[in-house]
Amino acid sequence: MLLPHGTAIAVIDGENFKVFRNIGTEAEPQLSDALLPQLDSSNRSGAGHRSSPGNHAETQVSEDAHAIAAVEWLNGEVLDHRIAGLIVVAPPRTLGEVRKHYHGETRKALLMEVTKDLAGRKPHEILAALHEDG
Repeated sequence: MLLPHGTAIAVIDGENFKVFRNIGTEAEPQLSDALLPQLDSSNRSGAGHRSSPGNHAETQVSEDAHAIAAVEWLNGEVLDHRIAGLIVVAPPRTLGEVRKHYHGETRKALLMEVTKDLAGRKPHEILAALHEDG
C-alpha cells in the first residue's frame, strides 16, 4: 500500500489512543513516534446501555466515551487542517462507535479503516498490518 507523506494513522481501542504520522515517502513509509492526545472522555451518556447483573455496561459506556473523545479530537484536527489524510485502526466494536461520530470533512480525509486491535504495537507492526489490508 502506498501511504502518502504526512498521513495520520490513528490507533484507537477502548482505553488507548495514539496518532502516528508518515514522515517517510509514499513508497517507503516511516511512522513517527506516537502522539498521545489529551482527551476529554467525560461524555459518559448511558444511551443504549443498560446495567444489569452480568452486564458490563459501565465498562462499555467508558470505552464508548473514550472512542467518541478520540474521534472528536480527530475531527478537530481535520477541521483545523492539521490532518489531510487519515487512517483509522481500531477493533470492530470501537470502529463501529467511531464511525457514528465522523464529521463530514473527516470522512473526506479518511483514506482507509483497518479493523484490528493494534493498540500497543510498534510502528513497524502497524505498517505491516496496513500493508496486509491495503
